[in-house]
Amino acid sequence: MARILIQGGTILPMTSRQDICQGDLYIVDGKIAGVFPGKAPEEIQGPDLQVIDGRNKAVLPGLVNAHTHAAMTLFRSYADDLPLMRWLNEAIWPAEAKLTGDDVYWGTMLAIAEMLKSGTTVFADMYFFMDRVAEAVAESGIRGHLSRGMISFGASAEKAIVESEELFQRWNNGADGRVKIWLGPHAPYTCTPDYLKRVMELADRLGTGLHIHLAETQTEVQDITKQYGKPPIQLMDSIGLFERPVLAAHCVHLTEEEQNILATKGIGVAHNPESNMKLASGIAPVESLRQKGAVMALGTDGAASNNNLDLIEEMRQAAFLQKVHLLNPEALPAYAALEMATIGGARALGWDDMIGSLEVGKRADITMVNLAQPHLCPSHDVVAHLVYSARGSDVDTVLVDGKVLLREGKLTSLDESRIMEEARLRAIRLTTDSPAQ
Repeated sequence: MARILIQGGTILPMTSRQDICQGDLYIVDGKIAGVFPGKAPEEIQGPDLQVIDGRNKAVLPGLVNAHTHAAMTLFRSYADDLPLMRWLNEAIWPAEAKLTGDDVYWGTMLAIAEMLKSGTTVFADMYFFMDRVAEAVAESGIRGHLSRGMISFGASAEKAIVESEELFQRWNNGADGRVKIWLGPHAPYTCTPDYLKRVMELADRLGTGLHIHLAETQTEVQDITKQYGKPPIQLMDSIGLFERPVLAAHCVHLTEEEQNILATKGIGVAHNPESNMKLASGIAPVESLRQKGAVMALGTDGAASNNNLDLIEEMRQAAFLQKVHLLNPEALPAYAALEMATIGGARALGWDDMIGSLEVGKRADITMVNLAQPHLCPSHDVVAHLVYSARGSDVDTVLVDGKVLLREGKLTSLDESRIMEEARLRAIRLTTDSPAQ
């Protein structure tokens, strides 16, 4: 029996703001066995108990990156400052055509290293060669919510359906339950309604959900409305897409009716503020969706359009963006942003029964942030500090399933130098002689 006691930390269970306390957190065999304001009972002491010093540290649920394309770390700082469709057509898609499974494996490993070091313990990924992504998840110890990207045009349309089912059969609930497989139809502008209906039928047969990009740009909304007579969210609702679990990335350009659809149907909305700002896609109506009761999560998108995977930074940008957009300093308060990055993300991924809050019986996915920093002093409000002042580099310790994957800012299970060298060499090959350079 593996037992861990995190002692003397500032515990943020994410059950309510009122439950924040100074105390101890007890872990047994990868699950949370006790959250104790003050000190844990003396009877749990023993020679087999591993003690982690929580003093001057915030102890919170591991952060949930609800939308990314992990292996796109290989294209970080490549083809920047372009609008979305030019960026995709002229730069990213030609480079991605050269990708191999090994490229995706090492690009994903680079992303995992970056995410763990900045406090993320689970990521929702949509990309290619997803078996290799699953291998990276299994080997690294992180938790992965994985979808094979699916497009209805070209020779890969049928292949995507076959490979998605095979991926589900091989990996769903794999890696000791740390892998979940959903289906990944890319977007309404790359997947026809007929194709989406086939994907929906497969999802229902497998008993799984869908991860899709929706209403990311004004151009998308205009083109879909012109082609089908309805904007993206209404179109998806009309074909029945939302009658099953759906993780909808972006959701920037929404009518009031579409916001109500997302909230009423319980759709997980993955907000990606930095990617939306960088690509000039627009400002999502996050505060309005939140007030309507929508399931709100936070994502980084890929490192090619962000350009980092730091979810702590993403919280700050999400909150500030809503405040300045609405000219309202009370919009998206700090605790709400922290909810999006923790329990909200877990709900959007359909994993809130296991992770997202520090409650007895849940898996011990935990992030500890070092508060003994000049930029986190004085400590009037730990929540405000985490959202408005902290940095990803302040993360000290990370556990997934009760296993320590980051200790004192150092990765315990990954060879960081080798990962960076492999990624660097592969990125050079992929981007050489591309029209974007």
